[in-house]
Amino acid sequence: MADEVPETIYDVPTPSFLVDIDIVKRNCSRMIEQCKRYGVELRPHMKTHKTIEGGILMTGGTKRKIVVSTLAEAEFYADNGFDDILYGYPIIKEKLNRCAKLANHLDMFHLMFDNLTALEAIISSPLDPGKKWSVFLELDCGNGRSGIKWNSEEAVHLSKMAATAENIVFQGLYTHCGDSYTSYDRNEGLRQEIQENTTERLLFLKERLRKEGIQCKSCGCGSTPSCANPIDSMSSLTEFHPGNYIFYDFMQMTIGTVQEEDVGVKVATRVVSHRPDMNMMIVDAGFSAISYDGIQRMSYQPTGISLFKGHPNLRLFGMTQEHGKVQPIEGTLDFDMYPYGKLLFLIPWHSCDTAMMHPVYYVHSGDKILDIWRPCRGW
Repeated sequence: MADEVPETIYDVPTPSFLVDIDIVKRNCSRMIEQCKRYGVELRPHMKTHKTIEGGILMTGGTKRKIVVSTLAEAEFYADNGFDDILYGYPIIKEKLNRCAKLANHLDMFHLMFDNLTALEAIISSPLDPGKKWSVFLELDCGNGRSGIKWNSEEAVHLSKMAATAENIVFQGLYTHCGDSYTSYDRNEGLRQEIQENTTERLLFLKERLRKEGIQCKSCGCGSTPSCANPIDSMSSLTEFHPGNYIFYDFMQMTIGTVQEEDVGVKVATRVVSHRPDMNMMIVDAGFSAISYDGIQRMSYQPTGISLFKGHPNLRLFGMTQEHGKVQPIEGTLDFDMYPYGKLLFLIPWHSCDTAMMHPVYYVHSGDKILDIWRPCRGW
């Protein structure tokens, strides 16, 4: 059965995920122009929204040059006319059969690897005649997640091995500047230091490989905090690959990346229970509608891990699966202001995770619902 499109944002079922199309379009256009100014290619990450519509906006209508986090996304976008797709996740041999179908079908499909076992598996996996694997080496430049250490001898060895393999095209280097998310409380100096370190480390290895006779066609860095406010040295890179910027969120506000007016999503929720004895009310958005990401900041973030739009004194202080616990930041809760069924809108801490909790997104301009987006799901 097709989803019925509500007339306005006040008519949506709750909890629901709302996308302000005007803000989203502005965010996408701004990043495209930012990359042009810095002379770098934009390879936007699809993991935040996982929709065809969002992908078209982020690529400026080209449907080319994207990053995905799951093979389900890669297949979803390939089936809908996208190309030049990077599977931006460490590859293992058990996933190569699905990857081979994509590599054989698309003009350009890229893998990412960070270890010898993965590279050997790629080398030993044939593609159709005339086809070669296209690969990026993932580096850890300080983020502390996947990726090989930027200054390790193994990074040089793996790059040489990939560049000389007969069935591989070595594209270059990829890193996620995820440690830029640690610059809370608008610490611009810390963010810039992280950006500088990441860029220097990428370019260090690129130059070392050049001296070894290895050409890096691509040298890319991602994360929305670093790419939304780039430093001058980042113009020496070839690609930016942020993703969250299409929506932004409360976390980006806390970091200082953007202001509230730049956040293009919100969760609609309604008051379902009053607890005057606890100075608390319950809304129908629990962690299954918001996610638990950022929960570690709930105890000392004044509004919790969400921001109630137009209600600055409300604080989301706890969640269970379907219950959100809300108290005033100061004073006694005025229950007359929040009757049963009262509709509230909250900005989530991490829009990527919150979007993942919803099967459809209600897209609106002003108060009017225009469309429903249906994201890819699964792995």
